[in-house]
Amino acid sequence: MQETRETLYLDHAATTPVRPEVREAMAPFLHDTFGNPSGIHGVSRRAKNALEEARERAAELLGAERPLEIVFTGGGTEADNLAVAGTALAGGRRGGVVVSAVEHEAVLETARFLATLGCTLRIVGVDRWGRVEPAHVAEAVDDDTAVVSVMAANNETGTLQSIRKIAEAVRGASPHAVVHTDAVQAYVSEEVTVASTGADLVALASHKIGGPKGVGLLYVRDGIDLEPVIHGGGQELGRRSGTQNVAGIVGMVEAMSRTVADREALHLLLGAVRDRFEADLRARYPDVAVNAPLDGRLAQHSHLRFPGVSSETLLIRLDQRGVAAAAGSACQSGAIEISHVLEAMGFSEEAAGECVRFTFGWDNGSEDGAEAARRVIAVLEELR
Repeated sequence: MQETRETLYLDHAATTPVRPEVREAMAPFLHDTFGNPSGIHGVSRRAKNALEEARERAAELLGAERPLEIVFTGGGTEADNLAVAGTALAGGRRGGVVVSAVEHEAVLETARFLATLGCTLRIVGVDRWGRVEPAHVAEAVDDDTAVVSVMAANNETGTLQSIRKIAEAVRGASPHAVVHTDAVQAYVSEEVTVASTGADLVALASHKIGGPKGVGLLYVRDGIDLEPVIHGGGQELGRRSGTQNVAGIVGMVEAMSRTVADREALHLLLGAVRDRFEADLRARYPDVAVNAPLDGRLAQHSHLRFPGVSSETLLIRLDQRGVAAAAGSACQSGAIEISHVLEAMGFSEEAAGECVRFTFGWDNGSEDGAEAARRVIAVLEELR
């Protein structure tokens, strides 16, 4: 029997605990191998070798043709910014941008900023489940479009998008448009490779997969020109200046490797844990609604609406009972705001304010779904 934990962490979409293997892989680069990889002496060369080995490993895991198609960044947000702004502004142009209405703020806010610089911005709507229709994306593309950005899986609801079909539709409408996907959430439990997505640019974040915070990467298909968004010493072939975080990069790539190795088993485990959680909850409260398509969402995500219960109140009470969950994106301010994702899906302000996201991860056990449901039900009994 699994021991009941004081705190049941169900906010893995916000961040994950670092895997033990990742901490071990990082340790040498926090101590003896501390050099700046841009130097020429032995201490720096050892760091440089580790950096390039990590790049080769990341390229292999993503199915990239060349290691130099991997650009290491300071996180998923920076990777998204570089993909969208870097493509739209490449070569001194002001290219058009097409995004979905449910993108992460890192994409949406970058796109809106580009609009103030004269870039055409088109935002494609979604259906009631938050899905983007490939044909609608293609309709928004024209000869001026520089970049199209649609996330592989939504960070709030877990809804999966048909990225490969979207990429094919975009290329049919404009062969010159570049396709970017934010695969930060999807990488945990879904196959994410160059081939599986069909994308030209793929963004990942370390801390969503058991790696350290402050590290990310952007896959950039060979031949794509990017205007850097961070200027300086010209690292990463001039695409991203700044001394590379060697320890963090080594940790991220180790986390990627462990995630790929565990993915199939984790997908099955977390899907079963999540399903048990939802089944137990809805057996007691049938009006609790799942806000994503049952056959098209991430295995680790459970985004629920609790009619008549404020998400803020529920989250506070859950925290008191040792359950860590969330409402909306963790990248927003501390105050709970109405989610632009739920708004795009047609939720009223009242309904959106009754939604909570529970996300499971690599450190959850087989009994955590039942235990989570027990604690949530106990809180609902008090509130209702």
